[in-house]
Amino acid sequence: MKSTAYFTRTILTYLEQRASVDPLFAQSFANLNKNIDDCCTYILNEVQKSGCNGFTDDEVYSMAVHYYDEENIEVGRPIDARIAVNHVVELTEDEKQQARQDAIQKAQNDAYNKMIQPKKKTTAKQSANTNQLSLFDL
Repeated sequence: MKSTAYFTRTILTYLEQRASVDPLFAQSFANLNKNIDDCCTYILNEVQKSGCNGFTDDEVYSMAVHYYDEENIEVGRPIDARIAVNHVVELTEDEKQQARQDAIQKAQNDAYNKMIQPKKKTTAKQSANTNQLSLFDL
């Protein structure tokens, strides 16, 4: 199966979190005959069968839970798909501080590069042209 790693990680993170708070699901999740790759293949096949292009998080997560809850479930064939995961990435305080420092450094570099660029001498040519008389102005 060629689902995106971020999709797989997102589903796995949800399932691990759910297993930590739900002892009944933890037993299903520990089933050695099940794995995250087959779970993602099952989800992709269910999405394809539905004919819809977009699902809420809860719909996708419920398919993942259903895969682990059912003992005999048909996974389907692997699907090569591009998967969009619409989640906001939460940065740690260290990552936020690093991003802030990077942005400040970039702004300083841009300002410095702008200052050291030679200025064009177009003003001298413009003033020379304005002193010339035109036959049409008379």
